[in-house]
Amino acid sequence: MSSAAPLPAIPRHAEPDWAAVGRLPIAGSDEPLVPVGLAPPPLKAYPAYARLGIPGAVNECYVREAVYHRLLAVARALPDGLTLLVLDGWRPWRVQQYLFETLQDILHEHHPELTPGELDARTREFVAEPSRAPDHPSPHLTGGAVDVTLCAADGLPLDMGTRFDEAIAASHSAALEALEAPDATQRRARDNRRRLYHAMRAQGFTNLPSEWWHFDLGDQLWAHYGDHGVARYGPAELDTIESRWRRQL
Repeated sequence: MSSAAPLPAIPRHAEPDWAAVGRLPIAGSDEPLVPVGLAPPPLKAYPAYARLGIPGAVNECYVREAVYHRLLAVARALPDGLTLLVLDGWRPWRVQQYLFETLQDILHEHHPELTPGELDARTREFVAEPSRAPDHPSPHLTGGAVDVTLCAADGLPLDMGTRFDEAIAASHSAALEALEAPDATQRRARDNRRRLYHAMRAQGFTNLPSEWWHFDLGDQLWAHYGDHGVARYGPAELDTIESRWRRQL
């Protein structure tokens, strides 16, 4: 019995020009945010930031409705025994601000030689600048950005070579493709990344090159990397009881 053909390598893409990304027009959409926790197997949610106790994080992974259906299609197309695990989707602005400032402080502590511009660039490599602006919101604030990984039949995440949100060069999506003589563990992690990348791309998602876990659909990053010209989603608001009352008063 022959083994399955290897998946294609993950292509290397340039980091986004955030100024150019922010200039892309947004058509706008009233498509609601829906909870991934409602999904049937093999799609599963694990709200990582809430479980880590990040201030302001919500204990659910919300995404736009169309994103939800595409994620479900990705999960159902995976080989038997694999689960698509959503770690984060819609992210409140205050959580984005906390993540940005925390990483910036850590980088400054470890690299005091960095100029303010260099520190900002290094931070934005892994965390987008917090923005609630209608014309250039942070990707996760739109409900179109999602952080995902794959789980095995026992429910444990597959080895991807680095941990989710690990802010190091090895977390770049194509980093393992550059290894000249990978060992068995590195090959397994590389192949797991390939499976995730190509499964998500098959459903129209684009990938942020610095994060193997981050994918976009409908936001400005998606428009940028997918050459769509126009984004669908601007900032989204979670439809809570409080927000409904505010709209009614």
